[in-house]
Amino acid sequence: MTTWEYLTTPLLIHNTAAILNNWGKQGWELVQVVQGPEGGLVAYFKRPVTSDATGNAAGLAAAAEASRQFEGGAA
Repeated sequence: MTTWEYLTTPLLIHNTAAILNNWGKQGWELVQVVQGPEGGLVAYFKRPVTSDATGNAAGLAAAAEASRQFEGGAA
């Protein structure tokens, strides 16, 4: 049975394609885009869990970077 890991990230309207392409290159599949609680868009992604810890670390690092960019853009 496939085991999945999930990721959520805000989508900045002026940079949506770049954000989605970045996650896609890392193996994440877009599942859904919904309106967030504060009115912005939030993307939900999934990808199969692998035994390769490097891929997971890269995904976590990318998530942290996206979060920093979002926080910087919202200020």
